[in-house]
Amino acid sequence: MHIGVVGHRDYDQLGELLQRLQKIAGSIGSTVTVERDLHTLLPSVPVMASPAGIDLLVTLGGDGTLLRGARFLDGHPSPILGVNMGRLGFLTEVSVDNLDRAMRCVAAGEFTSEKRLVLDAKATDRDGVERRFRALNDVVLHKGGKARVLRLDVDIDGHSVGRYVADGVIVATPTGSTAYSLSAGGPIIVPASESILVTPVAPHTFGMRPLVVDSGAVVRVRAEDEVGELWVTIDGQVDASFGSGRVLEVRAASTPVRLVRLDGKSFYDRLRGKLGWGGLTGRDGE
Repeated sequence: MHIGVVGHRDYDQLGELLQRLQKIAGSIGSTVTVERDLHTLLPSVPVMASPAGIDLLVTLGGDGTLLRGARFLDGHPSPILGVNMGRLGFLTEVSVDNLDRAMRCVAAGEFTSEKRLVLDAKATDRDGVERRFRALNDVVLHKGGKARVLRLDVDIDGHSVGRYVADGVIVATPTGSTAYSLSAGGPIIVPASESILVTPVAPHTFGMRPLVVDSGAVVRVRAEDEVGELWVTIDGQVDASFGSGRVLEVRAASTPVRLVRLDGKSFYDRLRGKLGWGGLTGRDGE
C-alpha cells in the first residue's frame, strides 16, 4: 500500500506524528510520501507530486486539512483517512492515539468507504480567465470590501429561481451542510443524500430561504450589477476574484470523495457528539 500524507504544520506534534506514521507504514509493508510542505519534517521520504499511485491519503490536522487533501486528489479514487489533531473533527475519523490501530485496519481491508458528493465549480475572474474548482464542502460567491448587499440572479437548470438580495450565496454539498451553510441558517442534510444546497447569506427579505435541489441540477449565479470586489471562495480556503456580470456555474462532480470509516458510528452519532445535541456537557472536546 502506498500512502500519501497531507498535514497542517501549525500543530506542534506534527513532526513526531509523521515519524510515527512512517514506522507504522513500514511495519505493515507500506511506503509513504508527503506533500512538499512536510518534506523538511520527514526528509527521508519522497515528495508527493501528484495523487497518481496513491492507495490511501492520510490527512493530519483537522477538517480543514481533510478538505485540502480532498482537493489535492482532484477526482482520484483513493480513500482519505482523516486523523484529528484539532478539536471538532467532524469529518476526520480517528484520534492521534488510535492511528496505529486505524492503519492496521485499513491495511487489512477492515474498513468501509463512505462516498461524499463533490462540487465542480466554474467561474470567470476579473481578468476574464476561466477558473475551475472542486469543493467537498461549499462554493461561496460573496463581496469583499465595503458592507453592502448583492443582487444575485440565481438560475437552476435554466429556470430562474429569482433575485437574491443578500450578502452572498452558498452552494453546498450535504457534507458542507454542517459548515458555513449551517451558520447561515441552512438545514443539515444527511451525507448519503444526493443533493445540492443553495443558501443565501444574510438575505434582505425573510422569504428568501435555503433551497435543496437534486444532485443532477446545475446552479448558476450571476452578479447583477457592478458592486466592486466580488470573490468566489472554495471550502473556506481558496479564493478567486469574480467579474460582475459573469456566471458562477456549479454542478456535482463526476467522481466523489471517499472517506475511510472504522468505528461504525452513524451520522446521527456524530451530530450528537460534535454538535452537542442532548446537552452541551456531552459535547466532544469540552
